[in-house]
Amino acid sequence: MFLYKIHLNLRNKEARRDIANPYEMHSTLTRAFSFSEKKCSSGAFLWRFESKANLDEILIVQSHVIPDWSKIPVDWFADKPTVLSNEVLGFNIASLSKGMYLKYRLRANPSVCRNRKRIGLYNFKDQENWLLCQYEKKGMTPITIFRLQDEMLIGRKRSNDTIKVFSVLYDGVLQITDKVLFTEAISKGIGHGKAMGLGLLSVMPM
Repeated sequence: MFLYKIHLNLRNKEARRDIANPYEMHSTLTRAFSFSEKKCSSGAFLWRFESKANLDEILIVQSHVIPDWSKIPVDWFADKPTVLSNEVLGFNIASLSKGMYLKYRLRANPSVCRNRKRIGLYNFKDQENWLLCQYEKKGMTPITIFRLQDEMLIGRKRSNDTIKVFSVLYDGVLQITDKVLFTEAISKGIGHGKAMGLGLLSVMPM
């Protein structure tokens, strides 16, 4: 997998539009993963806003293939996308093992499906229980759970239909209980709302 850190150019009109509309952000990023006139395949990449401090918009993008950033206007970027190598991350996925402790960060949509509608969980305990359930199914146990932020994400399609997805930014320490399931979670993400910048599980060594 490949991991990139992107600083967006706030002077660019399209970048500002994408920051305000996560659905459009996903649409812009798909350009870099559409090859030989083929549309971007489902699950080709995951992304997350990492920081909005000091007027600096930072985007983290993880993908299964090398993106072609030239398909996005050069002035959309504040500078060239930075490749976050294994040296920066501190490990190779192949070196992960059962029982290992890692720091994690995840912006996700804690939710349940009722009457065929997905409903966000707004109670703190419900949000923690959702994460516990998700992690247990995906080969890990959260040792600590910190809620850094919750936010209702609002996106608009070209048809002007509105998309609303509740999100929570989780941080803490986890322990791997099943390497195969854990690696799959890293690769495919966790939960719903991936087109709105949710689901990317980032981990670092202790």
